[in-house]
Amino acid sequence: MPHMAIEYSANLDAAVDMDGLCALVADTMLETGLFEIGAIRVRAFRAQSYAIADRLPQNGFIDMNLRIGKGRSAEEKKSAGEAIFAAVSERLAELFATPHFALSLEIREIDAELSWKKNAIHPRLRGK
Repeated sequence: MPHMAIEYSANLDAAVDMDGLCALVADTMLETGLFEIGAIRVRAFRAQSYAIADRLPQNGFIDMNLRIGKGRSAEEKKSAGEAIFAAVSERLAELFATPHFALSLEIREIDAELSWKKNAIHPRLRGK
């Protein structure tokens, strides 16, 4: 259950193709070999209201939160995080050329006893 939630400041609308960024993150997650295609979810949420650092209107952020199920080693989680962060950093290189952008990623493990799921996508994809 790798679910990536990307929150971003509204002032990035013109600078970042969020659909493309979501696709990049999903592809990178799949390329790690740690996640099953039917479980990957990536979505972006626009933050209309925000206050960043010294509150210059050019300041923008992207905060990525990846929730995953247990069962992967610390090395595997770190490797996946590094791959995702590197891919996104490369895609957003132009934003890093300014002194007004912040990017973050956090990986959290889900407590299986407190997580309920029902997925009709898995059987379809596993049947291939």
